[in-house]
Amino acid sequence: MSNSVFQEIVSQLKDTTKRTFGVIDHEGTVVACTDLSLQRERWPDVALRIVAAPEQRISFGQKTFQGRVGSAGLFEFAVFCVGDDELAHALCGMLFITIDNAKRFYEEKHDRGTFVKNIIMDNILPGDIYIRAKTLQFATDAPRAVYLIRQVGRADVTAVDLVAGLFPDKQNDFVLSINETDVAVIAQMETECEAEALEATAKRIADHLKNELDIETVIGIGTVARHLRELADAYKEAQTAIEVGKVFDDEKSIINYESLGIGRLIYQLPTTLCDIFLSEVFKKNSIDSLDQETLFTINEFFENDLNVSETSRKLFVHRNTLVYRLEKINKQIGLDLRKFDHAIVFKVAMMVRKYLASQDIR
Repeated sequence: MSNSVFQEIVSQLKDTTKRTFGVIDHEGTVVACTDLSLQRERWPDVALRIVAAPEQRISFGQKTFQGRVGSAGLFEFAVFCVGDDELAHALCGMLFITIDNAKRFYEEKHDRGTFVKNIIMDNILPGDIYIRAKTLQFATDAPRAVYLIRQVGRADVTAVDLVAGLFPDKQNDFVLSINETDVAVIAQMETECEAEALEATAKRIADHLKNELDIETVIGIGTVARHLRELADAYKEAQTAIEVGKVFDDEKSIINYESLGIGRLIYQLPTTLCDIFLSEVFKKNSIDSLDQETLFTINEFFENDLNVSETSRKLFVHRNTLVYRLEKINKQIGLDLRKFDHAIVFKVAMMVRKYLASQDIR
């Protein structure tokens, strides 16, 4: 916070008391004071005494002081009031609270990490993004990757610091704590990366957390944000990737939003519409009429791109046996899976059924 802001605060408080009070910096230099003749005076001995008694109110040279020590253990500033009586102690304490709160608010307002977090959490108006970015000298149109890391089972608060160690560029890369389990990473890129490169970075994060903290994670990747205003959407996509992946591909621990395919569309459908779709597709018999062996055969058939010969080979059955099974399925549910249109309808129906199950509907 600039010295002019300190001076503005003490000037506003000047008329509340006849006492002289002000602020000194970490070197003991008076940077703001109600008595302008004291400005730029240096009191190095005071700084030493404050360091020896951090966050305490002390009296020295007929003045009362209270200093602030930052998270790194370094003396940042101190307020003072002329006098060492009870009133001076009270005024010093009130001034410290006022200055300290103002400084914290100022730092939060101008902190780049807080700025980015406010963007992804939709806590800032789109028009204000440009203004704040200009104040912070923040590049607005650089490509940025967005990762959401969700700790599964056991969570560790040190995960944030551990992930931050993988992204040393503190001016352009941001590792943000979202809640007890979630950590967001906003990483600036020189050029846009392919999906493989994004997933490789996600794997590096997952492996690091597993090796160092024995934490299992699921990581969602949003589309690359080409502008600051796109960060919020990219973050929501990373959230969606985790939620959709949990329903349709729970074996994956790294899910890219762009690879979700039809799953992300189904996830947005009303459950009532899903119920209607299933009832229309399976007019003959419910999908529940298919036993596990039949479902396994169907999955293998899909895995082999509807190729009868390849599927029969993988199942170790004769080609005619597989054809017989597929014809039996056709008679049972009214869908010939050897036809692409029927196969895609069945595939979508299975995904819809899985989605409904995840919503505790069926």
